[in-house]
Amino acid sequence: MKGMTLIVKTITDFVVAFIVVFGAYIVLYGHLTPGGGFAGGVIIACAFILLLLAHGSDAAFAVLPEKVAHIFDSAGALAFLIIGWVGVTGGFFFLNVFGRGEAFRLLSSGMILPLNIAIAFKVGSSLFLVFAALAMFRRRSFRAMIEEELS
Repeated sequence: MKGMTLIVKTITDFVVAFIVVFGAYIVLYGHLTPGGGFAGGVIIACAFILLLLAHGSDAAFAVLPEKVAHIFDSAGALAFLIIGWVGVTGGFFFLNVFGRGEAFRLLSSGMILPLNIAIAFKVGSSLFLVFAALAMFRRRSFRAMIEEELS
């Protein structure tokens, strides 16, 4: 049986969806409240890291496969660059070409919301991949150390 105890797995299964929804809220409302793409991306990555810790790497990669995480990582960086480059058409890199904000209008934040979403994809997938790589490296090196001691 991989992962932690049944209690930890059950609580994790219950809480992960709430963590992802809260992270998405932080990303989407980051131009109105404290937060944004980086903070929301970290929160979403923490949900997948919690899955990895509670259930093991196989279960975490079943929900978010490594290849998909790499695609999200690259797509987030590319989207950020494209959004910034669109401003060049107006004369300056990262020029706000989506219009100015209006009071009490949620989707009138110009380029901030698309940039927050791109950053969330980049940060969330990168942080998850780094944590997964470090966890697998630690496990492999620990096994190698034990095998070395036994031989």
